[in-house]
Amino acid sequence: MTSTDSDLPTQIDQVRQSALAAVAAADTTAAVDEVRREFLGRTGTLLQFRRLVGTLPPADRKTVGAAVGAAQGEVEQALAARSQELLDAEPALAEPFDVTLPGLPPAGGPGGLHPTVQMMYDLNDAFTALNFEVYSGPEISSELFEFDHMNFPADHPARESMDTYWLTGTADKHGEQRLCLRPHLTGASIRYMREHEPPFRFVYPGRVYRNESTDARHERAFFQYEVLIVDRDVPLTAGKMLVDTILDTVFGKPVETRMRTGFFPFVEPGFEIDMRCQVCDGQGCRTCRQVGWLEVMPGGAPHPNVLCAGGLDPAEWTGFYVNVGLDRLVMMRYGIDDVRLFHSADLRFLTQFA
Repeated sequence: MTSTDSDLPTQIDQVRQSALAAVAAADTTAAVDEVRREFLGRTGTLLQFRRLVGTLPPADRKTVGAAVGAAQGEVEQALAARSQELLDAEPALAEPFDVTLPGLPPAGGPGGLHPTVQMMYDLNDAFTALNFEVYSGPEISSELFEFDHMNFPADHPARESMDTYWLTGTADKHGEQRLCLRPHLTGASIRYMREHEPPFRFVYPGRVYRNESTDARHERAFFQYEVLIVDRDVPLTAGKMLVDTILDTVFGKPVETRMRTGFFPFVEPGFEIDMRCQVCDGQGCRTCRQVGWLEVMPGGAPHPNVLCAGGLDPAEWTGFYVNVGLDRLVMMRYGIDDVRLFHSADLRFLTQFA
């Protein structure tokens, strides 16, 4: 070392002692912050010593660098301890407070349920009155429950990342080891079937996730409401009863519906279920694209492969699924034209339903 370099550890120790003394003398949190800036800030004294390390001969860098690091660490600990000490010593209230005074009402008035949550509760009440159980499944599921057990072919496009959110680190796995955010609620029915003895009837509302572009009618995270009856002999009229119960609860009056043949991997036979447009009363308008009907939900009897996956014999048991997009029904109930408002956290929108 040169004479100048040999003095650096001593100088660093002197700065360390000055910093510790300044910390001990600080009597407010603002004073502690001032000490922090003086010694550890961008132009702080200890940081200037750290910048000198790279200019020293290689043989001296380790000694000086260690001295700077030790001093910096000790000062940081002292600053943290002093800050906590001052915070603990501060009174909780700046002035006396009368605990007997009445509270102030929250700004914006009382809170309320989100319209989708309120709708979910209304439907739960309606189906509970019909002796249905309310069930809840996990939001993180797997390829096994969401696709394999639901009779989706191995090459079905819904299995691709363009539609489903697959969890990082499981993309090269299969079945139960390949994890995802549930893209629909239907996979939860397999879990319920395996946990209960038939016959059964239950509903299972919840949020689902799709990897798609958002617009006025589509969101990446939205609510579905699914209903399932399983018994030895379930006629199609039972499915009609489920649909009517949902729509009567949503609109407060009977709504005319129709069932068209449709294909879904997990039901056989499957149906597209339409309702008479409530905007134009079936006369034709922009909402229903001039046809007088709106598609609101798929439904149908569980596919035999689905019943087998649930541990049931399809020769003995049958049933009926109904799956409704809850957000879309809420939009029709209140005349909302953009589903993105539900997730906007805009109090001007939400306080309408309080």
